[in-house]
Amino acid sequence: MKYLLPLIALCLATPTFAQAPLTDAEARAQVKKITAKKIILVGDSTTAVQGGWGPSFCADHVTSFLACVNLARGGRSTFNYRAEGSWDIALAEMKSGGFAKTYVLIQFGHNDQPGKPGRSTDLATEFPSNLRAYVEEVRAAGAIPVLVTPLTRRGFENGKLQDDLGPWADATRKVAQDMNVPVVDLYARSQAVVQAMGAAQATQFAQLPPSAEVAAAAQTGTTIPAAAGVPAAPNTPAPTQAQINAALEPMGAAKLSFDYTHLGPKGADVFAKIVTEELSKAVPELRKDLIP
Repeated sequence: MKYLLPLIALCLATPTFAQAPLTDAEARAQVKKITAKKIILVGDSTTAVQGGWGPSFCADHVTSFLACVNLARGGRSTFNYRAEGSWDIALAEMKSGGFAKTYVLIQFGHNDQPGKPGRSTDLATEFPSNLRAYVEEVRAAGAIPVLVTPLTRRGFENGKLQDDLGPWADATRKVAQDMNVPVVDLYARSQAVVQAMGAAQATQFAQLPPSAEVAAAAQTGTTIPAAAGVPAAPNTPAPTQAQINAALEPMGAAKLSFDYTHLGPKGADVFAKIVTEELSKAVPELRKDLIP
């Protein structure tokens, strides 16, 4: 033992020498190929570049190893997104190559509702049939479909958030269940968040602040048309719900306005975070590529 202790002390006192740094050639030889994935967003204005959650999601919630391409467009339904050729562009993007896996998030419902000529689809038959066709074609293209239930609107009556898109959310969930497709239930989460905030606070999610009259009405718990305060022409009948729905998601050039559907930066950030949370649960293999 009397010889062992000095030996241990000598070993501990012996300096260690750092390895020589790699040469440039050695460092280059150690570079490994990356594995990257891609997400493609397909849908309407509530996902699109202006007015939707998509921009915040792509900018703030994916790592550099997860490319994010937003192909959602305002005023589109499961019918006219395909009819106009937007779906062909999405399919080409799925097949572009270079990525280990490609995921396609599909969110429709707003413009599939009645009262929008050239866009509306039948809820019982055409809407689910269109979703099923999208799912089948995504899979045939070698990509992975993920269905997203529609984002809630923010209209209130007597303090209760209106459930006008509930049937389209249900239909989306049913297709997801029948076809074994991951589903991001944005409708349920967004309904819960907006209901908890109440009508007045939820106005902050819009692109622009509400008018004084609209803000005052929201304080009572019942929202009024966003254009309130603008005088109507004499003897003009009140708009039908279908006409209101069509005005909420117009076709053509995007414009900033206050309404109960589209999102400004604050709303986009809130709902993009929800999409990220739900996507990480629905598709666990994406968790390391998502930023909460």
